Amino acid sequence: MRDGGLGAVFFSVWTPGSVTGPEAVQRALAQIGAVRRQVALHPGDLELATSAEDIRRARLAGHIAILLGVEGGHLIDNDLGILRTYAELGVRYMTLTHNLNNAWADSSTDKPEHNGLTDFGKQVVREMDRLGIMVDVSHASDKAFYDALAVSQAPLIASHSCCRALCDSPRDMSDDMIQALAAKGGVIQINYHVGFLSQKFRDAMKAHPEFGKHIEAEAKKRCGESQACQLLEVDKLTRELVAEGKLPRVEWTDIIVHIDHAVKLVGADHVGLGSDFDGADMPYGMEDASHLPRITDALLKKGYSESSIRKILGGNTLRLMQDVEAAAKKWEEIIR
Repeated sequence: MRDGGLGAVFFSVWTPGSVTGPEAVQRALAQIGAVRRQVALHPGDLELATSAEDIRRARLAGHIAILLGVEGGHLIDNDLGILRTYAELGVRYMTLTHNLNNAWADSSTDKPEHNGLTDFGKQVVREMDRLGIMVDVSHASDKAFYDALAVSQAPLIASHSCCRALCDSPRDMSDDMIQALAAKGGVIQINYHVGFLSQKFRDAMKAHPEFGKHIEAEAKKRCGESQACQLLEVDKLTRELVAEGKLPRVEWTDIIVHIDHAVKLVGADHVGLGSDFDGADMPYGMEDASHLPRITDALLKKGYSESSIRKILGGNTLRLMQDVEAAAKKWEEIIR
């Protein structure tokens, strides 16, 4: 993070969508506790941030701002009280779903069963507004996205999604969705995962489903039930197939292509970086945060202004956080 000049980062609190109920909540609380402990153990480097102002203060102090996001609405176990607990512990975004539907929202990578958001799902969005938690539409189905957009009184974030016009994945956003997101003040943060960046890579995986089965089976063989280990091994196994010429090599420059597409579509005020370093297959040249300056250099070479680059590197997300914080204050005034 220091080598890459990273000033702020969201750590994703996550379990697979197949882990539900009290166990999912306990895992989420354990992960939140683990992040907070790391901050306490490294006070000279890290600082917990729960607001845009906290991030700015940490930056001035030479600290890396550490933020918390919940990856998947299944982690609230259908209980708004648990959502409130997460907010009190510092969580500042939540994706409505992960890869599977939950009891109140459809995922982009599962068979629809709710036609978007249920009535309770819409209630979750309203409560997130009230609590100042950013509504994250990455992973949500198209209909769930539009439902959330209609319900929320604050702008939305797509914390780690790419452009469907360039890579036809249901996890990516169509041009119409990106425009609707931006029209309400939202931000799309570009994901670095090779399967969301590259149509060639996606086509190769679809043409050879045995590759995915091999990667999954071999990762479990090497790691047992350790999910963290499996995520790392999946990346290694994917690169082994690339080295063997079985999958196309995806370069970090594809990130720039997606950024540029989104900027041309909605302007530099609505685009950011959504790396997904914690759980995705990285393109060559963007293996970790130390390589982030390449993005700045590439945008400068494309003729982007320094002010636009600053927005893309994090300024837009700071602005979005401020807007969500302001919306939450309005809710407080209404309640009073």
